[in-house]
Amino acid sequence: MHRTPDQGIILSRIPSLYFKRALAIPVLTAVAILPMLSAHPAAARAATTQAAAITQTASAAQADAATQAAATAQTAVTTEAATSTQAAIAARTHHRRTRRMRAYRWAASQRGKPYCWGGTSGCFDCSGLVMAAYQHVGLSFGRDTTEMLASSRLIRVGRRHAKKGDLAFYGTGHVELVAGRKYTLGALHEGTVIGWHRLSVWWHPTMYFRIRGAGRRNG
Repeated sequence: MHRTPDQGIILSRIPSLYFKRALAIPVLTAVAILPMLSAHPAAARAATTQAAAITQTASAAQADAATQAAATAQTAVTTEAATSTQAAIAARTHHRRTRRMRAYRWAASQRGKPYCWGGTSGCFDCSGLVMAAYQHVGLSFGRDTTEMLASSRLIRVGRRHAKKGDLAFYGTGHVELVAGRKYTLGALHEGTVIGWHRLSVWWHPTMYFRIRGAGRRNG
C-alpha cells in the first residue's frame, strides 16, 4: 500500500497522541480527586470539632446539674439542721421557763378574747382565765376567787416581791395576773376583752399571791 507523505506524518504522530492521552487521564483524575481528598479531612475535622463541642456542652450541662443538685441537697440539709436547732432551742427555753411564766404566757395568748361570766375556755371571766392558765401547767387551786383565797397553794407576797404571773387580787372579788410593775393581765368585766390593764391610784391590786410550786421549771 502506498502512503502519502502526509499520511506518514499522521501515522507517525498517532503513538504520541495515545501517550499524551494516557498521561492526561491520570492528571485529570488527580485534579478531580484531590479537591475531594482535601475536602474530606476538613469535613472530618469539622465533624470532630462539632462532636467535641457537643461533648463539652453536655459535660458542662451535667456539671451544672450536679452542682445544682448538690446545692439543693445542701440547702435541704441546712434547713433541716436549722429547724432541728430551733426546735431544740425552743424545747430548752420551754424547759427553762418556770411554770408561773408558762401560765402567764398562756394567758397572754388568750388576749383579745371576750369576757363572759363563768367562762373558762374560748371566753373567760377573771378567775376562769387565771384557773385555766395554771391548769395548763398542771396547777389547780380553785375555780373562783373565794376558793382561790382559801387554797393552801397561795402564798402571800408584798407588792415589791410580786413577779410576772403571780396573782393580783383587787379586793376579794376580782383577780388578774401580774404583768409588771404598772400592769396586770386579765378579764375585766362584761363588754371588754382579755388584755393588759394599767394600774392607777383608783385601780390597783390590794393583795399579791404566789402559787406554791409555780417556780419549778418542769412539770
